[in-house]
Amino acid sequence: MSSMENNINIEIVEQGSPEVPSLIKYISSSEVAGFDTSDFQFPSPSSKGSEATSQGIQHDAPVVINHQRKYSVSMPLSSEEVELPALDGKTDGIPISSSQSATATSNHPQQSKCYSQPMPKGHVLQEAANGDKVNNHPGIKAFKDKRFDSFKTWSGTLERQLSILRGKSPKATAQDGNNTPRNIERPLPVDRYFDALEGPELETLRASEETVLPQDKKWPFLLRFPISCFGVCLGVSSQAILWKALATSPSTHFLHISLKVNLVLWIISIVLVTIIFTTYLLKIILYFEAVRREYYHPIRVNFFFAPWIALLFLALGVPPSVTKNLHHALWYILMIPIFCLEIKIYGQWMSGGQRRLSKVANPSNHLSIVGNFVGALLGASMGLKEGPIFFFAIGLAHYIVLFVTLYQRLPTNETLPKELHPVFFLFVAAPSVASMAWANIQGSFDYGSRIAYFIALFLYFSLAVRINFFRGFTFSLAWWAYTFPMTGAAIATIRYSNKVTNGVTKTMCVVLSLISTLIVVALLVSTILHAFVFKNLFPNDLAIAISDRKRKPQRKWLGLRYRSHESKEIENYLKFVNPDTIDLEASTPQPNATEESPSI
Repeated sequence: MSSMENNINIEIVEQGSPEVPSLIKYISSSEVAGFDTSDFQFPSPSSKGSEATSQGIQHDAPVVINHQRKYSVSMPLSSEEVELPALDGKTDGIPISSSQSATATSNHPQQSKCYSQPMPKGHVLQEAANGDKVNNHPGIKAFKDKRFDSFKTWSGTLERQLSILRGKSPKATAQDGNNTPRNIERPLPVDRYFDALEGPELETLRASEETVLPQDKKWPFLLRFPISCFGVCLGVSSQAILWKALATSPSTHFLHISLKVNLVLWIISIVLVTIIFTTYLLKIILYFEAVRREYYHPIRVNFFFAPWIALLFLALGVPPSVTKNLHHALWYILMIPIFCLEIKIYGQWMSGGQRRLSKVANPSNHLSIVGNFVGALLGASMGLKEGPIFFFAIGLAHYIVLFVTLYQRLPTNETLPKELHPVFFLFVAAPSVASMAWANIQGSFDYGSRIAYFIALFLYFSLAVRINFFRGFTFSLAWWAYTFPMTGAAIATIRYSNKVTNGVTKTMCVVLSLISTLIVVALLVSTILHAFVFKNLFPNDLAIAISDRKRKPQRKWLGLRYRSHESKEIENYLKFVNPDTIDLEASTPQPNATEESPSI
């Protein structure tokens, strides 16, 4: 209609008619309310229509306004919650009059319009506060880090399930931080551990190797919690056995020790074992790949015997006020896992290959031997016969082989650094427990038990007098190797003093028991301080984060190929004077190739 009016108006102006017939009156469309309003979207005017409109703009002609409706959207905290309304692209170029735009809009609101409606402040502040409390927690941040997904059991599945429970849509699974796909079908071969790691415990990463986890960031606690922490359980639970023997043995009756000490230590041992068991169980649930890498580690696999040995210690140290007779089924339940582990470990020792005993021999291998003697000791004390003899025979055969292998120290074996010298005390553990086990099997501390006890006593004294073993140490979990063998030697001495009672044996009982107790208390306090105060007890465990790729080829600098004679002498000098890689008592004098022998 407005187009027709414009054409009539233009014709009247062109003809120059000064008057308008009475039956026809020119009325502007802006004077009639609701005349030019419609929900129908007109198409954009053509070029011809725009020219006609420009000619009639002298009068109160409508103006074509190209509306560009701007949508203002308040962005929520998460990009997943953004829901934009559908934009209509056909709203541009609608010809309306300038004076009618406000009236038509107020009277007939259109569905396509969208105004900025900011979110309530209380909702934003509350969600932001809740997000800060949860997301800023160091443990939550470390667990959500995508770079650790390769070691997670579900690789973010649990996180997505929690997001769904919180009302959010599941996110797409992102790639790992290092952009390496998970390879959980096949474990790392043993050659990779020897190629990528160095040191007698295979815990030091070689300089040319890389890890699948970031080295410049502190890992989640569970990834830094090693299987060797069960050594703490061995040390504390063995103290319950010691104080039970001190309170019930006739040779130490003069000390008047109450069984309440045994009860308190036994309860503390249960609490400690429960905490460490629960923590490592969480590691199995959340980071199973890390546990599997520890299991295939040629050295750490021996520490998988420690949890079951700790449970055997709890059964041996149970206070008489709790129970005096344990059910035989308990012994079978605890010995079945040890038997399964022995089939795997001993079979690898015997079958050869990269896991042969001459290559992986280490003092920590005694843990795979001690379980046989501890099981024989518990079974014989419960009244069993054939089972304890079976495990005693297995332990004795393999202990002889391991003792000879470790004693001769083949040229292919590296010398233990100073920080691991306390592990040598594991030599004392096996013969000490074996003497008590054989005494329970035979019913008396006979000559066979005495032979094993004297071997353990000699090894104890030979290690205790070596003062160099106790100098320049930095605290580590390897120190707990002192506790369990020294406690075993003290308990064996108490059993021996019951058979041979005199002043010397009684004095040895008191001295060895006091030393083992003081060491356990000192190490327990030091462990708590380093774990919770200094927070340096659990560094990043690089031994389980080696990559499945081969070692990088080393590119030698051209100048290093033609090194001078002086540089070779310096390298040889540093090789022999480095205190971290040689034994203090096996040090080699510094070679000097330029020094000439004195003339005679």
